[in-house]
Amino acid sequence: MRNLVVLIGFIMCLISCSSDHKIERSPNIIYFLADDLGYGEIGINGQTKIRTPNIDALAKSGMQFTQHYSGAPVCAPARCIFLTGKHAGHASIRGNDEWNERGDVWDYNKVSQDPTLEGQRPMPKETITIGTQLQKVGYKTSILGKWGLGAPDTEGIPSRQGFDYFYGYNCQRQAHNLYPPHLWENSNKIALENELIAPRTKLDSFADRYEEESYAKFTQKDYAPELIHQKALSFIEENKHESFFMYYASPLPHLPLQAPKAYVDKYLEVFGDEEPYTGNSYFPNRYPRATYAAMITYLDDQLGELVALLKKEGIYDNTIIIFTSDNGPTYTGGVDFDFFESSKPFANGYGRTKGFVYEGGIHIPMIVSWPNHIKSGAESNHLSVFYDMMPTICDIAGAESPLDTDGISMKPVMMSEQQKKHDFLYWEFPSYKGQQAVRMGQWKGIKKNILEGNLDVELYNLETDISEQNDVSEQYPDVVDQIREIMKQEHVPAINETFRIKELGDEVD
Repeated sequence: MRNLVVLIGFIMCLISCSSDHKIERSPNIIYFLADDLGYGEIGINGQTKIRTPNIDALAKSGMQFTQHYSGAPVCAPARCIFLTGKHAGHASIRGNDEWNERGDVWDYNKVSQDPTLEGQRPMPKETITIGTQLQKVGYKTSILGKWGLGAPDTEGIPSRQGFDYFYGYNCQRQAHNLYPPHLWENSNKIALENELIAPRTKLDSFADRYEEESYAKFTQKDYAPELIHQKALSFIEENKHESFFMYYASPLPHLPLQAPKAYVDKYLEVFGDEEPYTGNSYFPNRYPRATYAAMITYLDDQLGELVALLKKEGIYDNTIIIFTSDNGPTYTGGVDFDFFESSKPFANGYGRTKGFVYEGGIHIPMIVSWPNHIKSGAESNHLSVFYDMMPTICDIAGAESPLDTDGISMKPVMMSEQQKKHDFLYWEFPSYKGQQAVRMGQWKGIKKNILEGNLDVELYNLETDISEQNDVSEQYPDVVDQIREIMKQEHVPAINETFRIKELGDEVD
């Protein structure tokens, strides 16, 4: 009897101890990636026309990084660099490659019927991604939104690159319509209640460009950003009892200009009437300014809903949220970048924003929030870049980061601890006539028009010339020589010949 009493007491002690000392899971990690969101398009960076209260609130609850860069000035390479931790001189995907040799990949009617024409050239099968590394330590991994790194039924699809769940656009061309005829769930093509309206479809010839009804066919039933968002909320609810990694790759505010009417109407009340957009790229739109602002506020509301759900489920305090953009803002399709000062304080417009390695194309907003770990309202000027995310996220999750990463973990600076720094940051981009760039302390060196034989290096002092207007290369030849050497040592010929640059010595057939 006495032994039974002792045993019962021992068991009760174990129960009591386990409840008093609950084992804390590894933190959930949400990487929330906007698409083509400019540095100056959110409130905390001075935006006055577009409302972003939830993004601003996230910054107040966490840390804002004022010197953060994308890995590339366009979608696909930036995403590859984020996922692999390798800069553009080492990454497998270095540009937006539509894999044209398969056939007429830009014919949306053909692609709708033939999935082998959809998607981009894939990352190699052996690629190590953030997803593969987090799976090894027990994380449930997901990608919600736009993929763009491997066509259907290739080695590059999310399920073969470290992700347990995928819902959204496989193909970035298909994301040129926010009311698409289909999306993908894992390897399954999901039909939506939308008709196929091919991007670049114009107004009917008899339509009145000032009548709102003329644009009705460009607004259908199933709005992809909303469907993607609902799947993201469901993923959180279904995995709230285990550690998860969510790569939320929103298609907003990438063109075309399409947003729910209720959001557009709120901005119409503020902006008033405006000239419609009926240009030659993307879909026409009756109220382009109001619609663009509506897309960003819609994105902001979705971030707010994610935070609200995390709090409701009691997992907010154990979730780190990283908010950023894949590159700078666009310059086409009806976006009034001057009206919104989209790249402020950097230079605006074509040649200086998306597609280019000037500050407006690659210097992006980044906010990191982690309650009770990251100091609220903090700001850091630590120089960082997309390829830092692999070692950073692995460090946070307790996973192993690949030895060949070009990145440095940012966890120390997030925790207000001593942080190792980069000697330089490096970019290369084989498109838009070929470009290279190096950021080295206050200095920024740029080569452009490489494919036309130009190998001159422009040099800017970002401490005194943030808009990169004054080339000081002639005054500082020693700095230029250092940058040339970095450009030479960091460039390795791409696996895929499509991304090779013969002017840099690459072999090209």
